[in-house]
Amino acid sequence: MVKRFFVHPVTIRYGVFMLGLAVMGYGIGMMIEADLGVAPWDTLHIGLQKTFGLTIGMWSQIVGLLIIVSSYLIGRIKPNAGMFLNMFFFGLFIDLFMWLKWIPIGQTVLERAVLFGAGLLIYTCGTGMYISPRIGAGPRDSFMLALHEKTGWDISKVRIGIECTVALSGFLLGGPVSVGTVVTAVAIGPLIKQFIPMWERMLAKPFGKTVQQPVAK
Repeated sequence: MVKRFFVHPVTIRYGVFMLGLAVMGYGIGMMIEADLGVAPWDTLHIGLQKTFGLTIGMWSQIVGLLIIVSSYLIGRIKPNAGMFLNMFFFGLFIDLFMWLKWIPIGQTVLERAVLFGAGLLIYTCGTGMYISPRIGAGPRDSFMLALHEKTGWDISKVRIGIECTVALSGFLLGGPVSVGTVVTAVAIGPLIKQFIPMWERMLAKPFGKTVQQPVAK
């Protein structure tokens, strides 16, 4: 009975979903520790932290809740369990990994660049991982999907536009902006575009999930 529960398709899908959130949180932590400029959303979260206090993860949760409301107003994307799980656990994983100090620290510029690049790949891989079970996109990705549906623009262009706008807002609040922020804003959409179909194919046959049309064109 226990074995049947753990190999049940629904259990596997939720497991992949939660693991994807953890992978994303770890990737974000690596990018923060690299100190070469963080992802645009984290520029905003850090800017909010510097201005109002609290932790990066807490601001991730607060901003996530606001975005859930915005996604509904713009694209009528109704909140679901997966969306709220993402909002809560993604921020929690960021704070947890930073608190546990499980993230390596680069000393030289080369080491920090490698750390940043690895963090970016891990983060985008985790994004594709949690989206692929179709349990529910997180607040930020739901907002991306809402704009994609509303405008009909390619999802990579929508993501780049969002990331650049958020980075500017974070910078005005005192968040760090550097070369890594620019690289992330430009590369994150195309990378996610590749990882989503990859994870969908991996989940399709073994766990009873039908491959759907990729989110990205």
